[in-house]
Amino acid sequence: MEVLILPHHDATAVRAADIVEVQLRQKPSCTLGLATGSTPIALYNELIRRHRSNGLSFSQAASFNLDEYIGLDPTHPQSYRRFMNDKLFDHIDIPITATHVPNGLAENPLEEGPAYEAKIREAGGIDLQILGIGSDGHIGFNEPTSSLGSRTRIKTLTEQTITDNSRFFEAGEAQPHLAITMGIKTIMESKRILLLATGEGKAEAIAATVEGAITAMCPASILQWHEKTTILIDEAAASKLQKRDYYQWVSTQQDALVRKYRPSDLPEGL
Repeated sequence: MEVLILPHHDATAVRAADIVEVQLRQKPSCTLGLATGSTPIALYNELIRRHRSNGLSFSQAASFNLDEYIGLDPTHPQSYRRFMNDKLFDHIDIPITATHVPNGLAENPLEEGPAYEAKIREAGGIDLQILGIGSDGHIGFNEPTSSLGSRTRIKTLTEQTITDNSRFFEAGEAQPHLAITMGIKTIMESKRILLLATGEGKAEAIAATVEGAITAMCPASILQWHEKTTILIDEAAASKLQKRDYYQWVSTQQDALVRKYRPSDLPEGL
């Protein structure tokens, strides 16, 4: 597990975009796993800027989103399909038919999980999975107590998650309590994982993820077992890490190594 601590939220977005750009340049036909929520918006804005200004292309790529609410039409302002269209897809050159979000209006929601798993397998698996993290350590909508061997399925959201997300819904508006989410095992099969977190509100979850025991009570802690995971956080989110000085030292050494041996076909700074 690689832990990168940057000064502030904007710096994490730039560094995350560097990682996505390297993935796209090395394998233009890659499959990206994408996340919703407030944390990745700055990343998506930076990717849009690079697409418009630097010619970063998504034309051969495909994407799979982590989750979707059950019962929301894709055009609903709080659906994750609508979020992804508004925040990323409508502003880059990825074919909309190559973008996948679980179907929250599936005729039989119980069949949507296995069908989504099949689509991921048909695409050859996920090359780079982007994750956020909940204040309770959830990834996707895999809430605490989720099986660490779980697959894409229906999950009942915790009261904490419902409360955290209530700010996105109008007063009195019905808020879904069920969602379809990639499972933890599905996420762990990604070739590379990039988890983003910023702000003091994520500090406890990050400490539990990086330095705590591997437990279903903190689903993100399973990432300690992944072969190639990068935890990209700002100073505030890193504030409760016991080994933060070591992580910063490791990052300095790794950056020097990358600068020395960077492939010649990658631009400076990547």
